[in-house]
Amino acid sequence: MLLGIIPAGTLFSCGAKSNALKTNNMSNDTTINPSAITPDAHTAVATFANGCFWCTEAVFQQIEGVTKVTSGYSGGHVPNPTYEQVCEKNTGHAEALQIVYDPAVISFDELLEVFWKTHDPTTLNRQGNDVGPQYRSVVFYHNNTQKEKAEAYKAELDKSGAWSNPIVTAIEPFKNFYPAEDYHQNYYRLNGKAPYCQYVIRPKLEKFEKVFKDKLKKQ
Repeated sequence: MLLGIIPAGTLFSCGAKSNALKTNNMSNDTTINPSAITPDAHTAVATFANGCFWCTEAVFQQIEGVTKVTSGYSGGHVPNPTYEQVCEKNTGHAEALQIVYDPAVISFDELLEVFWKTHDPTTLNRQGNDVGPQYRSVVFYHNNTQKEKAEAYKAELDKSGAWSNPIVTAIEPFKNFYPAEDYHQNYYRLNGKAPYCQYVIRPKLEKFEKVFKDKLKKQ
């Protein structure tokens, strides 16, 4: 089941984030830490890119067993990139999430299921109205087990015919992650009444909550 497609005619896009933030006079000054989040003995890390991190962060934050979600930039060649640099489409980075989770509560396989069912993995460098390589679909694997699971899941989805077009999701080794500026973190939680949240993120979350109600955190 595909949850990530924004209805035709939607005028909002993550590409307009910069203007929206300037309109709201929100500062983007921050110190970006290039280090990947290090899990403790009881947690593990998954890194996914599947479109606007405002949307994807809001989805994964709701999953039971996920202890931390950080929006950022991954997979590129420019160290410590800013949002503006990534939007110029020449840093190689994708908008991504660094997800810390408890494998005793939620498995990597289950996170992959959420990943693939909450965006369109058949559109190259695009999610809805958001267009550019920073919106590409990628699983950045941290070890061989994650690589094998992602490749197997992708192959099964292709064979199942769940999508009429081939899946273009890349499966790449994790090499870097740079947390995004502070104003991008917890965006939906802090700005739930903003138009983008109401018209784009909220409908997506409502669909997600219906399909994955057994995986949601207790309120």
